[in-house]
Amino acid sequence: MKQIVKKTTIVFSLLAFFGGAQVFLHAQSGGLDPADILKPLSDQWTSFSGDMTGKRFSPLKSINLKTINGLGLKWANTSITTGCGPDGTGPAAAGGRGGGGGRGGAGLIVAGLGNGESNSCGPARFGGAMLFVDNTIYAATRDDVYSIDAHDGSVLWHYYWKFRGGTSTGTRGPSMWHNYIFFTFHDNYVVCLDARTGKEVWKKEIAPFDQQYFSSNVPLVIGNHILVGPGNDMDAPAWLQSLDPETGAIQWTHYNTPQNPGDPGLETWKDLDAARHGAGTSWIPGSYDPDTHLYLYGTGNPTPSYTTGRGDGDNLYTSCLIALNVDTGKMQWYFQTSPHDTHDWDSTQTPILADLPFNGVTRKLVMMATRNGYFYVLDRVTGEHLITSKLGLVNNYASDISTDSKLHLDARGQVQRNPHKDASVAGSVVNDDVLNHQPPTFSPDTGLFYVHETNSLRIDYLLEPDARGSMGLGGESSEAGINYGTFIDAIDYKTGKVVWRHQLSSGNVGLLSTAGGLLFTNDGQNFAAWDAKTGTPVWHTQIGALSAPAETFMLDGKQVILASAGTGLYMFEMKQ
Repeated sequence: MKQIVKKTTIVFSLLAFFGGAQVFLHAQSGGLDPADILKPLSDQWTSFSGDMTGKRFSPLKSINLKTINGLGLKWANTSITTGCGPDGTGPAAAGGRGGGGGRGGAGLIVAGLGNGESNSCGPARFGGAMLFVDNTIYAATRDDVYSIDAHDGSVLWHYYWKFRGGTSTGTRGPSMWHNYIFFTFHDNYVVCLDARTGKEVWKKEIAPFDQQYFSSNVPLVIGNHILVGPGNDMDAPAWLQSLDPETGAIQWTHYNTPQNPGDPGLETWKDLDAARHGAGTSWIPGSYDPDTHLYLYGTGNPTPSYTTGRGDGDNLYTSCLIALNVDTGKMQWYFQTSPHDTHDWDSTQTPILADLPFNGVTRKLVMMATRNGYFYVLDRVTGEHLITSKLGLVNNYASDISTDSKLHLDARGQVQRNPHKDASVAGSVVNDDVLNHQPPTFSPDTGLFYVHETNSLRIDYLLEPDARGSMGLGGESSEAGINYGTFIDAIDYKTGKVVWRHQLSSGNVGLLSTAGGLLFTNDGQNFAAWDAKTGTPVWHTQIGALSAPAETFMLDGKQVILASAGTGLYMFEMKQ
């Protein structure tokens, strides 16, 4: 090992004047090996879901049903602040210092194309995934990326991006490849940072800011591909794109709706112009099967969302689960979870991959619960439909599941909407989102798929029947929301039936399951754990509402739990 390090140092010296080559060697030396990202979740947390299966299931089990009451706080850091103002330390009116932004010491790096006026000063509220690699946590807010020492929560470096303004949604977190950290900012730039210093290596705009695109997805690392996709609530094209991790150069682009005459799926749209502007954005990371080289991800709603103007067909490939060859960018199969979506039923939820017994045969499965309140099991190699089942206590937008197509389920297992539940001038009573984008989890030990379920009804009014006056999500108003409760659902993957429900006081943040028989998530103001088999509450701590799902990994030989809640980071370990 010493000899290898010495030779590497000499090579760096020899190539000091060759910038491109030096950048390449920086990426290849140490950090996170891309091969490790494809391994099952274990001692580290290397991607959005912990690993590429999307299961969010940890094999660690020293924290378990018998020991959970000994879990206590290792450290908390509630003083991490966001950058703001022109130099990252506060508004200009405050003399460039103060305002709660950018303080805390180490390594502030200022970047971005804005002037800082659109950034918010104050405590950092972390979102999405936090990576844990080599005793370091990499976490992000909307406009900030941080490197944090996992031993005590202290900030090592802080990269601050001056936001240009526009649409802002939830942050999905960073990703890593060798010694590079990648992050997507809402004003459509992907940046590549040196993981050791936070200094910028390259940045690339992935969508035109002046066309109201916004970007919040994780730039997901698969091999030598960085997968990115922007969002847009207007009538605009949508795509998934692969970038070169060393340079940011585009490797391939896959549009989620037909863009040219003769493209597959065009017949499901009114015309080519409607298809080209049909959206179907990809704003949540998917999962990856290295055996087939298939990346499985969900697409968003079509546009215009609530009115006519895009034809009466299925509007492919919006509101779909898509299997894409990650090396070529070519679609291998699709399954549409909401054909001709008229309710903004995005299919942008995390699919979960597992090899499991099904009807007596071990099969390569993909499981997914989507915003419309249905749970699906498919063969992930072929896309063959195996199960469709309904979730939600008041889910009424389609008739009950049946093999009879008259009851709104077609031969492929796709739910067919009830058109009488579409937004109308008089108002239509329909269920609200049963699920949203927060990630589920699956435990191979229990055979249960866990997901948040929200139950409410709304009245949908159609305000603008003319599609020309209701671009994107316009032309509709939802009123009179009636809440029937939020739950954790535990679903048997073999049948699609809910085995147990546990009601939450509030909160919908995503879940984590472990081989210790535990299920972690948020319950109102509590960070809590349940018995994964029965749904019985077993532990909680009052640190405030979680802002992202909990994670677990090994630190100095001990299993620890990391949580972001309120305006702080919290690390838990066994105290007895």
